[in-house]
Amino acid sequence: RRKDITIQLIMGQNKKSTAIAVGASAIAIGIATYARSAASSLKKRGSRPTGSSTGEPAKEGERKYLIGGNWKCNGTVESANELIGVLNKAGPIPANVEVAIAAPYIHLGLLLTGLRKDIAVCAQDCGANEKMGAYTGEVSAAQLLDFGCTWVIIGHSERREGFQMAGEDDELVAKKVKLALDAGLKVMFAIGEKKEEREAGTTMDVCAKQLEPASKLLDESDWENVAIAYEPVWAIGTGLTATPEMAQETHAGIRQWVSDNVSAKVAKEVRIQYGGSMKGANAEELLAQPDIDGGLIGGASLKADFFNIINGALNSSTREVVDETACAGKK
Repeated sequence: RRKDITIQLIMGQNKKSTAIAVGASAIAIGIATYARSAASSLKKRGSRPTGSSTGEPAKEGERKYLIGGNWKCNGTVESANELIGVLNKAGPIPANVEVAIAAPYIHLGLLLTGLRKDIAVCAQDCGANEKMGAYTGEVSAAQLLDFGCTWVIIGHSERREGFQMAGEDDELVAKKVKLALDAGLKVMFAIGEKKEEREAGTTMDVCAKQLEPASKLLDESDWENVAIAYEPVWAIGTGLTATPEMAQETHAGIRQWVSDNVSAKVAKEVRIQYGGSMKGANAEELLAQPDIDGGLIGGASLKADFFNIINGALNSSTREVVDETACAGKK
């Protein structure tokens, strides 16, 4: 009987050893597979199409246009790859224009491995957590940078409003802007008023309220990596668009606010994008305004028309500021 027990113990130990060995082998195979996958991903990133440019670059002291495409919560793997193909074949980008695409998290890898190199990759949001940790569902700014992103959109009106949950208030948005900048990302900082606020004549009051917390948190040097995206909420996805004159008036007001509350230097250099149903048909007229330095494009960024917007800047000179007391207008 003792012999039987001994045999059973030996057999049990052998099974346990075998299980451990199998488990160790599986872990080793998994690590090797991950390493090969990571190496393959890096190789693919290095083989992204180069792209090309046309025209003259922005002159020293001029603001380079920034055209951002916001895909929002759109796209399957198939449709995202198709759109990447369209962008890759769309021809040269004007030398005075910087372009970035903001895709859902699940499609960022497709952009980083397949999109032409002269279009930067942007996330649509980031977490309010400074470090990685127990933040289920969040993606930190540091992780986005590590993954290969250059830009992030923060403060979009849809996130300020919330999706069947509390929206993000001005203080939280400002905190996230600072965290993203400190992590090494560039930020498209979105602000803008609702229809009733526009009709009440409080547009600049709303914009100032949204800008103020960030002006207190950000160092002057931080603004070098910030673009202010002015998006009148009433014009987002509605087909309504502010007239070029209306948009220019608000952009000039924002630039003056920055001059008064941050510095004249930042006001002169910061780019202010317009994001209210800009499309190929109206882009050139909007971009010709002295204080409109680009666009943050929603629906049109999902179509070939996005490149018509990019090319709308080709014949429009970039803008300089007249002097420290007048923060709008061409030199």
